[in-house]
Amino acid sequence: MLRVRIILAALICASGTLASAQDETQKKAKPTGGAQNTPMESEITPELDDAVAKGIEYLVATQLEDGAWASGRFGKNVAITSLACLALMADGHIPGRGPYGDTVDRGVEFILESTAENGLITSQANNGPMYGHGFAALFLGEIYGMTPGGDNARTTRIHETLVKAVRLIEQTQNEDGGWRYNPVPYDADVSVTICQIMALRSARNAGIEVSSEVIDRAVEYVRLCQNPDGGFKYQISSGNSAWPRTAAGIASLYYAGIYEDDAIDRGLAYLESNALPGKSSATRSHYFYGHYYAVQASYLAGDAHWALWWPAIRAQLIATQNDDGSWDDRSVGKPYGTAMALIILQMPKRYLPIFQK
Repeated sequence: MLRVRIILAALICASGTLASAQDETQKKAKPTGGAQNTPMESEITPELDDAVAKGIEYLVATQLEDGAWASGRFGKNVAITSLACLALMADGHIPGRGPYGDTVDRGVEFILESTAENGLITSQANNGPMYGHGFAALFLGEIYGMTPGGDNARTTRIHETLVKAVRLIEQTQNEDGGWRYNPVPYDADVSVTICQIMALRSARNAGIEVSSEVIDRAVEYVRLCQNPDGGFKYQISSGNSAWPRTAAGIASLYYAGIYEDDAIDRGLAYLESNALPGKSSATRSHYFYGHYYAVQASYLAGDAHWALWWPAIRAQLIATQNDDGSWDDRSVGKPYGTAMALIILQMPKRYLPIFQK
């Protein structure tokens, strides 16, 4: 049976790391003191529960009839739809389970219907299709890994779509090891690259075969984007460090299977010095995008990093929620800001497989 074969493949793959072909000098031992193993006291507060409940109500109310979410000039968008569904899944809602399982199910259908024959997942007004593709492939990987089922037509369809999405990512990696806005292997930047790395990690966790060579080359690209100050630049050619892409760079290494490394330590130090909520004057540009990766980086770093970052971002997000349950993102729109805020606030629930080492 298809599902059985996939589960067996996942068990076989689990014996190694995604970055198995990396040099022996790179440390990949999985620490036991990470946040996923040692929850802090009072990680989840009544105020957080209230904020999440209101945010989820807003998202459910703004889903369109065809399962999509639209946001301003971005129209119906596979990235925003995927993030909105991930926000619901982070609260335990999946097809066939939870009060809003049907909402997620409609989102799955929209993503499946938005897949081209070559595997690219895209939709109307999609600015930078590889952004949307990466988030959509991540969503399908999480759905496939979390949804119980057998060899039914829907499971097969999700599997086939996910495999095609993974193969497109592998085929469009550029010679430096990264990805850019369009599905052609000519250019790259660190922000699009992290989207593809997370998608590949999620697919691999769900039992889909992923090329270790592709991951190794992606790691080398990300390393070349780090500046001497520990921060990450946008592209390897040039650029100043910035906290949102630094968070993405750290997360890239973690999701490639590297858990202990000087590049991670220097990146975390830069991030905490330049973007700790309430303690720094970090720019609001790309706020939700940056904190989406920053909370993942601190969570996977665990211990003191998580203890420092989590209460700060939790307090800031709860304080900035709108009365209707949404969060504002002036660049992309409320559905996007709300989805990102909810994913961040629900990290301690530990439901999504992608956030586990």
